[in-house]
Amino acid sequence: MEHQKHDTPTVADDPKARELLRRAFDNTARWQKGFAGFTADLRVNVNGKETSGSVMVKSPREVSVQLGETDVQKWAQEQLSMIAVHRGPRTFEESDGKYSLTMEEDGHPFGTKLTIHGSNSFYRVKDHRITQINRTMAHPGMTPFAFTINVEESTLTQDQKNLTTKYSVYYYSPTDGKLNNVESFTDTHVRIGSSDLPATRRIITYENGQVIVKSLTFTNHTLL
Repeated sequence: MEHQKHDTPTVADDPKARELLRRAFDNTARWQKGFAGFTADLRVNVNGKETSGSVMVKSPREVSVQLGETDVQKWAQEQLSMIAVHRGPRTFEESDGKYSLTMEEDGHPFGTKLTIHGSNSFYRVKDHRITQINRTMAHPGMTPFAFTINVEESTLTQDQKNLTTKYSVYYYSPTDGKLNNVESFTDTHVRIGSSDLPATRRIITYENGQVIVKSLTFTNHTLL
């Protein structure tokens, strides 16, 4: 998971917390090391209005989307970049392993609370899976915001790794706790070679006083 690192007092690392998160990290599906990317045709539907085009994904920073409408293209590119960040190959030490980790057993339905010190984040882990992500974001010149991701459903890949298929995101203010929006994500995937690539993504959200349903459908995948 990508997040900011902040200067905080040193906290002693808990080896049990580290092992717990490492196992969950290792059990999470990612594109294999050396993954060069893919191309696909893309169809976007926003409340019934469709736009078609193509995509090329090489890395989180190398995502190209070609669609007829600029706003839809920008949104689709953001979605694909997010998918590439979450699915891209990386080691535990490159990710949350570079922080000090502690844990707390508090009886929560989503499992053990695991705090990632220095990142304004804590996770919950159950059955060797990350089940919840809590994070506060604060960039210079912008209003701080926070979010909680609840992993609701996942599937096992051919490699016996956990691949999330349904999750919800609650966005809120870290200052007064006001809920700003909720988004529900449902994903499907297609196996191409040794890679599980995005097949569909549906997002239910609230914008401009109404519930909006958006979908992305990927076809004709080709590995690069």
